[in-house]
Parts: sequence; structure tokens; C-alpha cells
Amino acid sequence: MAAGFVLAATAAAPALAGPRPATVAGQAPKAPKPTAVTITGEGMADISVTAQEKPQLFNDLLKEVSFLGGTGSQISAPKTASLGRKFSVVVHYDNKPRFAYDLYPMASGGPKAFRPAAQPDKKKASPAWFLGRMTMSEALRIAGAPIPEKPDVISGGIGGGARVIPEDSLPTGRDLDTLLAELRQLVLLNGGVVLVLAFLVAGVALIIRHRTR
Repeated sequence: MAAGFVLAATAAAPALAGPRPATVAGQAPKAPKPTAVTITGEGMADISVTAQEKPQLFNDLLKEVSFLGGTGSQISAPKTASLGRKFSVVVHYDNKPRFAYDLYPMASGGPKAFRPAAQPDKKKASPAWFLGRMTMSEALRIAGAPIPEKPDVISGGIGGGARVIPEDSLPTGRDLDTLLAELRQLVLLNGGVVLVLAFLVAGVALIIRHRTR
């Protein structure tokens, strides 16, 4: 009897332990993630920025091309002479090249971007031109591309290409005091002008009243 109880308990043990975890072969494959961005251009060494080594710079570069897969901001093809220097950017997913774009940060009228039909993953894309982000030149420059600095553009976690007023154009405390003093003088001057005009109007009205009597 005891031996039968032991055998029954042993047989039931796997059921009490709950369901077994799914095997690796049965798990859904993970979606690939962008892991690196490479930048190439004529007359410069190739640049590679990885998400692991430089996550902030990698994200800034990714923002410059992540919106180029859709149809927003598309433009007609600009004239070649207005584009300036070209920088080819390739986004790697799980260390495999997947998306390629041509960036023109110094184009006339603002940065431009081109999505070619031929892509590294052998999938065809519709060729299209786009208006680039205003932060394109600084993102590429910080990554190491030979581009002149643009101090009026925020770089490093830019988010949207916002422009800022340079610090040297902001008034200091002394300049602010001077400005306020000039404003006070202007208000007093305007007040005096108003009083003079009021006296003149009153005088003209008095003369007219005397003549009409």
C-alpha cells in the first residue's frame, strides 16, 4: 500500500510543478532593433556609431533618418547644383545593413534627404526626396563628418531641430538696467508730448469758443 502511494505521488509530481517553460525553438523571434549607423562620404574616413558605445549620438543620428520611410515632408527633386556635399547614411539592424539614405546638410534652402530605390536589405523602396531636419548638419558634424559648425542649432538630444538665440546676444544685467532706464525716459517723454498736445487742443477750443460768441 505504501509503495503504491509513493509511485502515485511520483507520477503526479510533474503535474503539480505546473506547465513547463516554452522551449527556445517555440518562442516567437524577436523583432530586429537598430544597432548602428554608418556614415560615408567622398574624401572622408568611414564613420560608425553604435547604440551600445554612444547611445545619445546614435539616437540623434537615427532621428535624422527615421522619418524618411513614410511620405511626409516629401518634395520635388531639387537641382543638383543646389545640394552641396552628400553624406550616405546606412542604418544597421542587429549589425546588418537595412536602410540607406543620402543626406545633404548644406543644401540651399535647408537640409535635404534622398531615399534611393536600392536598399541594403535587397527590398525595393520608392525613391523620394525629403526636407531634412535643421539639426542634420550638427548631428553629422558631431559624429565626425567634416561639416562647418552651426552654433545656432542645438545638438545632442536635439529633438525637432529647434533653433536658439546665441548666448552672446542675450542682455546682461547692466544692459537690462540701461534698457529699463531708456524705457522710463521714453515714457516720460511721451507723457510730456501728450500734455503739450492737450494744452494745445484746449487752447484751440477756447479760441473757437470766443469767436463763436
